[in-house]
Order: sequence, then structure tokens, then C-alpha cells
Amino acid sequence: MFHQSRSQRSVLPKTTRRLQMDDCIIVDKRELRKAHVGAGVGNFIEWYDIGIYGYLAVTMTSVFTEGMDERMGLLVTLLGFAVSFVVRPLGGMILGPLGDKIGRRKVLFFTMAIMAAATTIIGLLPTAGQVGLWVIIPLYLLKMLQGFSTGGEYSGAATYIAEFSPDQSRGFMTSLLNSGSMLGFAAGAGVVAVTTTITASLWGDSAMLDGGWRIPFLIALPLGILAISLRRRIPESPSFEVAHEKTENEDVDPIFVRHNLSNILKYYWPQILIGCALVAADGTSAYMLTSYMPTYLETQVGSHAVHTAVAAVVVLVLLGIMIPLVARWSDRIGRRPIYAMATIGNLILLVPAFSLMHVGTLWSLHLALFLVSVPSAFFLALTGAVMSELFPTASRFGCVGVTHNLSISIFGGTTPLVSQILVEVTGNSYAPAFYVMFFSAVALIALLKMRESASRPLPGSVPVVSSRDEAATLVKGQDTDERIDTTAMLLTPVPTASESVNAR
Repeated sequence: MFHQSRSQRSVLPKTTRRLQMDDCIIVDKRELRKAHVGAGVGNFIEWYDIGIYGYLAVTMTSVFTEGMDERMGLLVTLLGFAVSFVVRPLGGMILGPLGDKIGRRKVLFFTMAIMAAATTIIGLLPTAGQVGLWVIIPLYLLKMLQGFSTGGEYSGAATYIAEFSPDQSRGFMTSLLNSGSMLGFAAGAGVVAVTTTITASLWGDSAMLDGGWRIPFLIALPLGILAISLRRRIPESPSFEVAHEKTENEDVDPIFVRHNLSNILKYYWPQILIGCALVAADGTSAYMLTSYMPTYLETQVGSHAVHTAVAAVVVLVLLGIMIPLVARWSDRIGRRPIYAMATIGNLILLVPAFSLMHVGTLWSLHLALFLVSVPSAFFLALTGAVMSELFPTASRFGCVGVTHNLSISIFGGTTPLVSQILVEVTGNSYAPAFYVMFFSAVALIALLKMRESASRPLPGSVPVVSSRDEAATLVKGQDTDERIDTTAMLLTPVPTASESVNAR
């Protein structure tokens, strides 16, 4: 997947040699489990925090835009969701290169602390009825802080897990992050549904507006403390440590150098364009399902908030189960066939799904959300792995941070707002479906330019294997294995004859 330009090939490692067993990184299974728990729990909580805002959008409209026209107030609330994505590229541009410099682990600790604090403070804000519409300003600022954190969170967690995982199962291992994200969204929907039911039964139908809405946000504090505690114990990525040891003070190919933002854009713009196209399709599909559907179903279809939340929980849990299964399949048949299924799935299924939503029954609601979720599962199964496979280890965190956050901010995070605007302007309730379908068509074109990367060593890294036997098999068959390219690995040069004599 990674192509070296002519200028990049001009500075090569001093000696190219064959791969040896000692070059391979053999994964410590205990350390891998710790890495998954630390990164996964944090990612789960991160998306719980984001999800509750989406599922409380209608309630938040009444809380923070009281006195404003209801339709305009909803757009202002959804703009708060979009605002958080405006600063995501900034988070990726700052935290990504920082993660390449100081390590993945330290940045992931920092992002979790910011997210937990911002979400908790949202739950403590006064309402518009108490202090006026100016409260929208601190709400937007806190959403921006969340966005800055998220700019380093997913790209860092995906990079970290991809580098920690054996090459043969990298798709499955990294997909657990998005599986956790869906379960985090489901937890957010579940907490909103339970809070709504309990507070209404205790204090009446207006309980959520009277303060019940704060509860899901305040729960972020103990969850954040748990995640921070777990992340303090995770080890650093072994691929990062090897690259760090070998690239200092060495005259090497640019793919082995930690680049700043300008050089990232200079060297890797083709991969960035491919990645942006794929993430745009992924993001519009996923955020329509996870963040816009509650608003759409309540305002356009007339579904009750509790019915919408329960249906969302069912679909998101199912999505969380499907994602790793599809990812495991991609490890076997490749990333490109799975992406093709995802894009074509959206083009075929979205219009029938939106038709089912308007039938207005519970069965049609569940079936419609299931049809929307299937292509999303195929996209989300690949995001973490493919974004990491596009770029070399030395600059991977920075590259993924720029690519993923730029595209998800412009296209994915704005999906709820743009979808609602399209419905309002065109009067067409199918407009959100056509919006997502457009980006799936673009991704299908980008897929033609993407090389297969499943089961290959990450660019700029040596192979990562699960056992010494696997390493021995890999080394023995390297001459006929098209997945092995030692020119994309930073191997210790074999000493020349004169160097050997001098060493004696």
C-alpha cells in the first residue's frame, strides 16, 4: 500500500539484507492483553461521552436554547456536535506528531483525561433558562475541547494497537476499538433510556428537562478515572520502541524519519487522499447511524425517544458483534473486497432502509436500522487497520491523526447538521441517505488506487508475529512471499568485510 517516491528512494539504508528471525517482533500475549484493555476501555468511554450528546440532542435543545425557535434551536444544538469536529484536525496535527516523538502511551493518557473532564463539566453547566442563551458559548468550548481530545484518541489508539498486533490478525485486533466504540454508543443510548425512564417515573415527564439530563454526563467522571487508571499500566508499542532505537542519529530513508506536518503532507499526500475518501464514506455512514438517527426518527418519523434509544441499543450491540467478525474475514480475504462490499451495500440498502423507517412500526424501525448498520459494520471493521497500514511507523501517528481527523471532521462529524439542513432545505426526507451514498461512491473510486495490505508487515516496521515458529516460517519463505519487502523495513545493516576486520 505504501509507495516510495523517486525522491524517497534517493536516500536508502546503507545495506539491504535478508530478514532474520531476530528481526521479527514476537508479541508478548500478556502485554497485548494489557494494551487492548487500556486502549479499548478508554476508547469505549470516549465514545460513550460523544454518544450521550447525540442521544440527548432533542432534550439539549430545550435545555440550552430555551426561548429560541424550536427548529433553529435544534440546528444550534447539532452545530455543537459539529463544532467538536472542527478542532479534531488540530488535535490530530498536534497530538499525532507528539505521539511519534514521545510515544503513543503518554498521549493516550492525556486524551482520556481531557475528555473525561470536559464531559463532566458539560453536566454541570447552567441552563439557558437560568442564565440565558450565552451558555451556548461554554457548551461549544467544552465540545471543542472534547474534539481536540478525540483528535488524538482514536488515531493514537488505532496506531498503538496496530503496532502491537501480529500481522496475520491486525484487522481483527484493531477492529475491537471500533467494536468498543459502538458498545460505547450503545452504553450512552442505554444510560439515556434508563435515566429517562427512571427520572420520569420518580419526578414526572419533565424530569429530564428539569435536571435528569445531567446524569449521563456526570457518569463520565468515574468512568474516566477508571480508564486513566488502566492506561497508566499499559506498555509502549514495541514497533515504536524498535523504530525509536534505530532511527536516532542514522542517515536513513525518509520513510524511517519522524516528519513534521509539512513533510507529512509532502511525502504522503497520495495515501492521505485515499485515506480521506475511505474515512469520509466510513464517517458519514457511521455518524448518520449513531448520532443523527435519534434526531431523525424523533423529528421526521415521530418515534418516541425511548423506542428510538432501545432500537439504537439493539442495533449498536449487534454492530459491535459484527465488526470483529468482518475484520477477521478481512485478515483472510483482504481489505479491498470488504471495502467494496461496504460501499456497494450503502448504495443498495440505504433507500429501502429509509422507506422502512417511515412505515412507523417497531419492527420496521429495527429492520431499517439493521439495514443501515450492515455497511457501517464493514467500514468500521477496517478503519483502524487500514489507516495504520497506509503509513510508515516513524510518522504513523501524525499521518493517521491528520488523515482520519481531517476527513471525519469535514464529512463525518458534520453529518447530523448537514443531514438536517438538507431535509429542511429540500423537504426530501431521503436526503440524508443520498448524502451518505455520494461518499460511498467516491470511496469506491479511491479503492481502485489502494493496494492490498492484509497480513503484511506495517510499512517501516519489521514483521510482528505471535510465535517463534511463525517467525521461522516467515524467514524461511521470504524469497517467495510477496508480503515481505525488506526495503520497507529498517534492518541493522550487515557489516562489510573491512568493518568485520576492524571490529576484531
